[in-house]
Amino acid sequence: MKAETTLTAIDLSSTPSGRWIADLRRDYFSTPGQALVTLVCLTLVGILVWSFVSWAFLHSVWTGTPEDCHKASGACWAVVTDRYRLILFGLYPYEEQWRSALACLAILATVILSCIPLFWSAKLLPVIWLVGYGTFYYLMRGGILGLPVVLETQWGGLALTTFVFSSTVVIGMPLAIILALLRRSKLPVISSVTALFIDGVRSLPLLSILFTAAIILPFALPSFLVGDKLYRVILGAAVFFAVYQAEIIRSGIQSLPAGQEEAAVALGLNYWQTISRIILPQAFRLALPPTINQVVIAFMETSLIVILGFFEVTASGNASFSAGGWNTFYAEVYFFVALIYFTFTFSLSRYGAYLERSLKTSSR
Repeated sequence: MKAETTLTAIDLSSTPSGRWIADLRRDYFSTPGQALVTLVCLTLVGILVWSFVSWAFLHSVWTGTPEDCHKASGACWAVVTDRYRLILFGLYPYEEQWRSALACLAILATVILSCIPLFWSAKLLPVIWLVGYGTFYYLMRGGILGLPVVLETQWGGLALTTFVFSSTVVIGMPLAIILALLRRSKLPVISSVTALFIDGVRSLPLLSILFTAAIILPFALPSFLVGDKLYRVILGAAVFFAVYQAEIIRSGIQSLPAGQEEAAVALGLNYWQTISRIILPQAFRLALPPTINQVVIAFMETSLIVILGFFEVTASGNASFSAGGWNTFYAEVYFFVALIYFTFTFSLSRYGAYLERSLKTSSR
């Protein structure tokens, strides 16, 4: 009997599926109590999954009127299919919304190209972003080549969210590098003033910085420097992003052995060659996980600009069910908006994991 049991264990572990079953038995069904907990959890998960499938798919309404939705027991996706243009494009003129869609695609294409290591060059990246931003601004604003002008106050939806996010990171990342290097300066005055600036900004909530940029800053600046409220808010968000990212970069630099800089000096490299070719590439590799986390946080924080009157994707979602009899179907709209945020956040997270594997960060 013992020999048969040993033979069965050997047979189970001899194939991948057998090893998987053996691991499953060992981890979740090795004792009666563990098996009971596993079965209870599986039952609860099964009930939740079935309830969601029944609500979201089996008894849902995908097209029709609010009256059709009231007769159904499932989700009312008709509110999304009927109001998706308001959710995605906000207050942008209806007949010009194709421009907002193309502008959104231009920003997304720019971000995707920037994530490909082949384009990581000091010459290529600025060109990619200049072309991407130029295309976005031309499509959204218009005013040339026959496109009618659409002011920034009419921008909204997904295009506005992606524009604010990408602008925050593009402006904030170089500023973060400068702040990190200034804080490590050997001149006490420069390092102390930079540290005071970083700690001062970090002591303030993001909302107060956005309010200052949007409402108070115009009173302190000459009129020719005020600009549009949207760009002041982006600048405030970029500064907030930069101070946190600067500390992340500084921690990566400080993790490097002191001999790295000494070896660069011994090889005859000047300060900028040492920083750009040796220090920063290694610091970014070491600080990659918190950097990806900071970028994800910056994307999620774009929803705060709704308080300043901007019609980003969450505010557009609120407006989509506020009229026309759809006001009882807000859950479906919020689910759709959450799915948009999840898609962006999950993509950023998977990209960060890919970079970690490719740069072998975890193996250090």
